[in-house]
Amino acid sequence: MTPAAPMRWQRVLALDHLTLLDIAPPDFVALAAGAGFDAVGLRIAPATADESPWPMSPGSRMLADTVTRCRDTGVTVLDTETIRLTPRTDLAAAEAVIQAAAELNAPHLTTIGEDPDLARLSERFAELTRMAAPYGVRPLIEFMAYKTVRTLNDAVAIAARSGGGGVLLDALHIQRCGADIGQIARTDHGLLGYVQLCDAPLEPPVEAGLPGDLVLPRGQTPDGGAAALEARAGRLLPGEGALPLTELLSALPAALPVAVEAPRLSLRDQLTPAQFAARARRSLDQVLTRWRDASSARQGRDANARRGQNVSD
Repeated sequence: MTPAAPMRWQRVLALDHLTLLDIAPPDFVALAAGAGFDAVGLRIAPATADESPWPMSPGSRMLADTVTRCRDTGVTVLDTETIRLTPRTDLAAAEAVIQAAAELNAPHLTTIGEDPDLARLSERFAELTRMAAPYGVRPLIEFMAYKTVRTLNDAVAIAARSGGGGVLLDALHIQRCGADIGQIARTDHGLLGYVQLCDAPLEPPVEAGLPGDLVLPRGQTPDGGAAALEARAGRLLPGEGALPLTELLSALPAALPVAVEAPRLSLRDQLTPAQFAARARRSLDQVLTRWRDASSARQGRDANARRGQNVSD
């Protein structure tokens, strides 16, 4: 049976690089295009200390090839990553990453907080935001249970004080950090860059070992224990777990871009990268369909309630 064509939605749908990080950026763009995604997120700088980065610096052949592949396929770059804000981060060196993001026409640059001094981290994120503004790039701060920015409140406060930065939402980190859907709904929507979807059990993992002889792509290290390993290698595709994805989407603006970030190493010997990307796209369509149906049902109930109120009046 021929798989159904990807559905069309009134929002940008992206595939984030961590899902298949061992695929070089130009090939990843082509992979996303073949699966029916509108955009990609690209890892253009390492997110962990020992990670081997793809050669995506300004002037590099791979960066030029990625720009060409985007132009040829029509796929855009939604987000680039990563700037790690540690106590020792040299922000002057971050300018090359910002320049590469700008060459890709990426509106966002993901930032991870690794400085325990949140006041200093906040100041440096604001400085990064000022540096990126002339390039048309907006830094986003992401909160994670195994990093120093661990709560939605901290991320929102850092973004709000930055003079233009934003917040990246990740369904897994929302669950593991204990963020409440109502809290997300009350967040200033102007601070939100986009949302990453995956799935998982409601309870966090307790084992920190990789299954079999699998190793993390590009030399990533599970430096945050079981939680980091789950995030980098053990996620489920949207709709395959127990996370409240419909409720999360209902709490967010209807046009907010959505990306699949769902690395799952245990499936890599069963599916080709193209098959995995296509499955990710179908999973996203199914979750968005449930969100649309739930929204329609809620609107119908609200309309009926208003009619009943008018009759009683």
